[in-house]
Amino acid sequence: MDYKAYKAYMSKIADIGHSIAVLSWDKEVNLPSGSAAFRSQQVATLSSIVHEMLTKPSFGESLKDLVEDPTLTNKEKNNVQLTLKEYKKATNFDEEFVIKRSMLTSKAFHAWLDARKKNDWQAYRPALEELVILKREEARLLGDADHPYDNLLDIYEPGMTVQKLDVIFKDVKNELLPLIKKCTSYEKVDDSFLTQSYDEEKQWAYGLEVLEAIGYDFTMGRQDKSTHPFTTSFSPQDVRVTTRVNEHDFSDMLWSSIHEGGHALYEQGLPISEYGLPSGSYMSLGIHESQSRLWENNVARDFAFWEYQFPLLKDRFPNQLADVSLHDFMKAINNIEPNLIRTESDELHYHFHVMIRYEIEKKLIEGSIEVSELKEYWNDAYDDYLGLRPKDDLTGILQDIHWSHGSFGYFPTYSLGSFYAAQFYEQAKQDIYRLEEKLSNGDSSELLSWLRTNIHSKGHTMEAEELCKEITGSGLKLHPFINYIERKFNRLYS
Repeated sequence: MDYKAYKAYMSKIADIGHSIAVLSWDKEVNLPSGSAAFRSQQVATLSSIVHEMLTKPSFGESLKDLVEDPTLTNKEKNNVQLTLKEYKKATNFDEEFVIKRSMLTSKAFHAWLDARKKNDWQAYRPALEELVILKREEARLLGDADHPYDNLLDIYEPGMTVQKLDVIFKDVKNELLPLIKKCTSYEKVDDSFLTQSYDEEKQWAYGLEVLEAIGYDFTMGRQDKSTHPFTTSFSPQDVRVTTRVNEHDFSDMLWSSIHEGGHALYEQGLPISEYGLPSGSYMSLGIHESQSRLWENNVARDFAFWEYQFPLLKDRFPNQLADVSLHDFMKAINNIEPNLIRTESDELHYHFHVMIRYEIEKKLIEGSIEVSELKEYWNDAYDDYLGLRPKDDLTGILQDIHWSHGSFGYFPTYSLGSFYAAQFYEQAKQDIYRLEEKLSNGDSSELLSWLRTNIHSKGHTMEAEELCKEITGSGLKLHPFINYIERKFNRLYS
């Protein structure tokens, strides 16, 4: 197999993988309630075909030979090396395990949906118990590691470990707690205008406007509604987002749309010519989250963005915002106050939401707690970290979709993404002449172009830490995030 044949083979695997993505997107957006069983079977069948193609012994031998080919460019060699790594991982699982994993995640997802409707953790618990047992087995099959959770972390953030994350989150606690204390010492913010009645259709229309304003290409994507907002990609030319709309909480739709829009911009910016290859896919989930968090927070929670957008928003909702100034609006959307819902959290408390999930996942995978103890552990953790106790399961343990997808190891990337985002945005402001002035005039095109050049177009040609050093001159640091928060709040409260 030469490189051309390898590329064609990888394109076929990608075609089937993205067909699974289409079925999964439809499952969360359109699927009738009685249709789940066959959809689960269809996804499991296609998943087993992908696994069979990826783990063919002849393909593995071809990869081992190809990686030694001296005529390959650095990018081509990197593609083959990363595919060989995935081949070795995949060969740890037989077809029976792959089908079982697919079926159990489908079962857990529908159990989660049902439990949310009933506001009843017990309706979800049995399916999650089965899935956690399977994820422990997956971690074991992936090989020796200092901590079994390391193997699951590596799926989403290659090279990340419990040892590294424990240090990062320790620093986060030490740095963020004083910031939270300082920010909550300011006068009480009145954000009640955000929870007035906002017409659903008008919210939806404004969400589409904002997506277009940050550069999302609707000729190659669309937005729909789902229980939990998400982004899915079938190719760089078909990237879709979802949001949810709460008529009595404008923030819900706004931040979901911008967050998912940031993910979608990354996917739409991946190189089309590298379809199916590592160089045509995202670098890591931490880098992916950096793109969503950069647009959601560094851009859309700052003054420059709203100097242009706020008059448009007031025009859409004149009754709700008639007496609200831009400064009042900025204070409201940056209000630092603990709450129970991760996706609606402010930029500081958000990382304590992530830490709670990280600590739970570590303990679940190592076996020091069981699913039967999870609800009480969750509620106690919220009490300890945020001084709040969930009043029901919807605002507590049922709020996130991730575990129903089997995505153990994903949550830490949300915090990593926020810190990468601050560091990248700080560099973008140095590189782009009068960036904030351009944003205040409604022009985000140069920022998007900078991201496309420095991040999106790179695909997975290096690891996240290496990319960060290439762009900013150093690896991931916390201080750009701290500096960004302090600058913004100094302006908000003089």
